[in-house]
Amino acid sequence: MTRRRVFQTSLMSALLAGVYDGDLSVGELLEEGNFGLGTFDGLDGEMVVIDGECLRMRADGTVTPADRTDMTPFAVVVNFVADETIEVTEPVTMAGLFELIGHESDNYLYAVRVHGHFESVVTRTVSIQKKPYQPLRTAVRGQATMDFAQLDGMLVGFESPLYERGIGVPGGHVHFLDTDHTRGGHVLDFVMTRGTIEVCVGTDLELRLPLRKEFGEAELTPDDLAEQIEATENQRSH
Repeated sequence: MTRRRVFQTSLMSALLAGVYDGDLSVGELLEEGNFGLGTFDGLDGEMVVIDGECLRMRADGTVTPADRTDMTPFAVVVNFVADETIEVTEPVTMAGLFELIGHESDNYLYAVRVHGHFESVVTRTVSIQKKPYQPLRTAVRGQATMDFAQLDGMLVGFESPLYERGIGVPGGHVHFLDTDHTRGGHVLDFVMTRGTIEVCVGTDLELRLPLRKEFGEAELTPDDLAEQIEATENQRSH
């Protein structure tokens, strides 16, 4: 196993608490890794970092390059090097993806990059929030989901250990971007019929905490932390 650093700014529990203003720029983030995901100030779009380029996917369906001066309240990146490659020839869902990967150990971080053909993808992208910010569970409530069918694209994600709950998202946290860079968002589920899965093992976590009053005063260990993460990561509009 090769040591590989995963860089993260802020905590998932800070997002849950409504800490949506960042103090790290996209330019600074890209110095730490060429692959990853996150969000932008005020939850103004979902972030993907691919091959050193940062893209913003907004709730109106647009995908645009982010400016290096844009700020992020939460992001995770790594300099991606594939330690394992898996060819997919039969349909696989989001739950099946992480089962298919498998690991000798559940105690490391795994960056996952997937290129493939998708029979369906269900995504959610939150709309920009206004102050005073509401907790993330409230912010994502009622947000419209988008259903895509029969398209090529990629998944950008991380699988984190259970002990990282509150730091990151235990299990899988995945964003989708189509091949033309025109559609995407936070993934709720998908069916991929064929493709290639690449896995990069992260052994070292560098965690950068915001120097903001809102972060210092936030409740980062609520009793219902697990329930909040489940609701915000998998919630669909009703």
